Amino acid sequence: MDPRRNPYVPALECRRRTRQGTSGTISKVIAKEPMLRIKSKPGLSNFYKQRPQDVQDHFEHVLKLLESNFPLEVCLAYVFYRLEYGQNMALYCGLVRVHNIDSKFAKDAVAKQHITRSSFVSLYKNVFELQVPENARQDFEEAERVRDAIMHGKPASDDRMRNTIARVLEYAEIINEQLNQKHMFRPFVRSLKGFAGGKRKFLDRKASRFVLKGMGFHLD
Repeated sequence: MDPRRNPYVPALECRRRTRQGTSGTISKVIAKEPMLRIKSKPGLSNFYKQRPQDVQDHFEHVLKLLESNFPLEVCLAYVFYRLEYGQNMALYCGLVRVHNIDSKFAKDAVAKQHITRSSFVSLYKNVFELQVPENARQDFEEAERVRDAIMHGKPASDDRMRNTIARVLEYAEIINEQLNQKHMFRPFVRSLKGFAGGKRKFLDRKASRFVLKGMGFHLD
């Protein structure tokens, strides 16, 4: 599929460096960089409106923030808050739905974790037996770099902030699609009611601790 037509493939461009060698000019790809593709606030609003309804519902205040007089930093902070909440809910739902961990125990286990980008990828793999898709990881890594720079008082252009917000939305869409295909639920939604899929027999506390520790959750 042409990546320009695939909503799950981030727009990327390659920088090329050339050098003169004995066999002529050699062109070498040295890095992939995010291609700026959202040129304005109206463009970002349109991008948001094109996302699935579940993603729009999860990030429900994006349009209001974009239409207000608040700087883009405010919208950026909001989408990252919702992103990290959705990631926590993904792990929580996976523990309950996939591994039959009691919901209260699962919620406590997730709440005790200090979840970084790398630890989320590891826990996600252990809980769902899935890798975070590479295009989602690229979205998240680039978005987090911009977020971290801003949070440490470093300047970022409106272009970078707009596209960072778009990448967060795209990331949520990819994760929703993957988990829905494999486990029949989406974590980035307005409400998770019914995600467990009906009545089920949960593991007792001792067995739950054993399973959680085996997946890399820190419980003490």
